[in-house]
Amino acid sequence: MGKNTMMKRSIRVHAEKTGNGAFLNLIPLLVGNVGLIFTKGDLKEISEEVSKYKVGAPARAGLIAAVDVVVPPGNTGPDPSQTSFFQVLNIPTNINKGTVEIITAVELIKNGDKDGSSESALLSKLGIRPFSYGLIVPSVFDNGSVFSPDVLNLTEDDVVEKFSLGLSMATSLALGISYPSLSAAPHILINGYKNALVIAVETEYSFSQADKVNEYLKDPSEFAVVTSAVACHSSCCCQGREERRTC
Repeated sequence: MGKNTMMKRSIRVHAEKTGNGAFLNLIPLLVGNVGLIFTKGDLKEISEEVSKYKVGAPARAGLIAAVDVVVPPGNTGPDPSQTSFFQVLNIPTNINKGTVEIITAVELIKNGDKDGSSESALLSKLGIRPFSYGLIVPSVFDNGSVFSPDVLNLTEDDVVEKFSLGLSMATSLALGISYPSLSAAPHILINGYKNALVIAVETEYSFSQADKVNEYLKDPSEFAVVTSAVACHSSCCCQGREERRTC
């Protein structure tokens, strides 16, 4: 932590001495009240550890509330002469054992609303510090790359899903422009086989992979038998699934 000007100078001097210009990517991030944490540990664990530490802060008139502020029911401590203070804020109270008691929980300030002087004074009187301050991680730097800390929350399943989506798009592009990429190769081979099969059927030219199809075309009754067997198998499977759903 320090003056941004000094931190920027330190980074430039370090980059010049080591020849590692990757650290210069940190300079645009040094804006406002920021600091740097250097670690050789797991970045996600460091981020979680930093977010644990927060300190309570009182409500102040004119500030925008970051959370809903609810005053809980119960004994407040002030004497009955201060009942009017609660009435101004529409807080239901009664007198119990010589002190003011709040009957039900009251939402005093809503998230996004501006704190009023009366609300701030009441919270201060009750000793309630509804807000908190702490460090947040706005950016992560690793091996010269700067990225959002949201990346640290990605799981292996998220990575696999994004990779699969990218692979699917790359395969579609390769097929669209007839580029023989590794992911498109199986589709290109299958499409080529289909085209060769069509030619074999039309010209009666035969090769080993087309022989079975030609046999079906010469004897449609055998093809009907196979189709019937597949249909029966599908029917049984559907019936089995239906029975499982019923159970």
